Amino acid sequence: MPPRQIDGSRIRAVRRGKDLHQRELAEMVGVSAPTVARWENGQDFPKGEKLPSIAAALGQPLDVLFPHDGPPDLQLLRCDAGLSVAEAAAIIGTSRVPVSNAESGRRRLNDAYVQPLAQAYGVTEDELLAAQDCSFGRRPRASRSEQEAAPRTLGEKINFLLRYGYGAQAAPSDKEIARLVNAHASVAVVTAEDIAALRAGVTTEASDIVRAGLAQALQVDVAILGDDAELNPAARQLLEAIRFIGSIDRGQILGLAARGNSEGLSAGMMAHINELVGELKHKLPEVQDGE
Repeated sequence: MPPRQIDGSRIRAVRRGKDLHQRELAEMVGVSAPTVARWENGQDFPKGEKLPSIAAALGQPLDVLFPHDGPPDLQLLRCDAGLSVAEAAAIIGTSRVPVSNAESGRRRLNDAYVQPLAQAYGVTEDELLAAQDCSFGRRPRASRSEQEAAPRTLGEKINFLLRYGYGAQAAPSDKEIARLVNAHASVAVVTAEDIAALRAGVTTEASDIVRAGLAQALQVDVAILGDDAELNPAARQLLEAIRFIGSIDRGQILGLAARGNSEGLSAGMMAHINELVGELKHKLPEVQDGE
């Protein structure tokens, strides 16, 4: 499995938005058209080292089309450089074993390999060593800028909520989100491809009824999914609460009280979290009234 999240329906939506045929995309990234079809149908995944060329061919930022969770590890750095394990090994003049061992957290890289791999991956030696720490289970603290970053567009907000709001529980797929939105609207207003296009940033607009359905599907106040490019303070607080709690053992936050807790948090902590989220949600109408 590649180190980034891959949604075949998003690849299809962006490709169609660019008026590209599967054959044309295949030629641009060096694979066959049936291979692209399998990616888009969810029957197969592209190799991690192919993701940069796919994103470039579709004119999308790599982190938008294929997001990843947390700081980069060695596998992510290699794949983002467009290199296979064999190609990375050739750079340092070894077999695949040292690269594979380091990426899987079995044995650290020899010091002599750090500089040439860092150069090949387009990062500093310190960044390579930090990524190696991640491969061995040591996670660095998020930077201040990362902690303060907030989603701005509708697609970014959807991706944010899917990323931080579900923890160990699987987040709903684009198809499931579309089903929930349509059920809320009591009429077919979106398809799975429409949701994929929103998440990929191909489509940036959505009607009020779609936004209301998305809020219902993602279990948040509809104010969070509004048109405001800069979130109001209460909405930002709620999203930061989601991010914070989501970072604690990837615990759940959306619909926490309704879903219960299977993540090992104490009853007291659960009560405190639910109280905090309830207070933050209730602030949203108050802030809007005062705007």
